[in-house]
Amino acid sequence: MRARNAIARGIMVVTVTALLGGCGGGANLGQLDARLEEIKARPRGRIEPPPEFKPIATYSYAAHKLRPPFSPPQDQKLLEVPEGRAVEPDLSRPKEYLEGFSLDSLAMVGTITRPGNPLEALIADPSGAVTRVRVGSHMGKNYGRVVDVGAGQLGLVEIVPDGQGGWVERSRNITLAD
Repeated sequence: MRARNAIARGIMVVTVTALLGGCGGGANLGQLDARLEEIKARPRGRIEPPPEFKPIATYSYAAHKLRPPFSPPQDQKLLEVPEGRAVEPDLSRPKEYLEGFSLDSLAMVGTITRPGNPLEALIADPSGAVTRVRVGSHMGKNYGRVVDVGAGQLGLVEIVPDGQGGWVERSRNITLAD
C-alpha cells in the first residue's frame, strides 16, 4: 500500500513540476512585448463606410387566385337560361362538405357502383380525403350541382354572378385524375 502511495506522489510531483516549468521563461516575454509595441505603433487603417442601399420596389404577386398553369383548362361554357326563369343559388340549403373547396382543388379519383344505386364519383379534397358524390350532390364554392357522373368524368353546373346583379349557370367538367 505504501509503495502505491509513493508512486502516486512521485507522479504528482513530476506533473506539477512540468506544469510550473511552462509558466517560467521570462526571456520570451520581452520579445512578445516588443512585438506588441511594434503592432500598436503601425498607422491605423481606415474602414470605408457601408454602401448606401437603395430601396427596391416591392412586388405583389396577384396570380395566386388564377388557375395553376400546369392544370388543364376546364370547360367553362355559360348555359343559356330560358326566358322567365331566374337563376339563383338556394341559400337556405345546408352546405355539403365539398362546397368548402374550389373546384380546382378537387380531383376525381375514381367511380364506384353498388347494386341498386347509381354510379358515384370519388372526389379527393386537398387533404387527400375521398368523398362519394352522385347526381344531385353539391360541390365547389360556386354552388356547383352534379348533373352527370360518367366513368371518366363528372359534369356539374355552377351558379355564378353575371356581373350585373344576377346569376348565370356555367357548366364544368372534372375528368378522372391520372
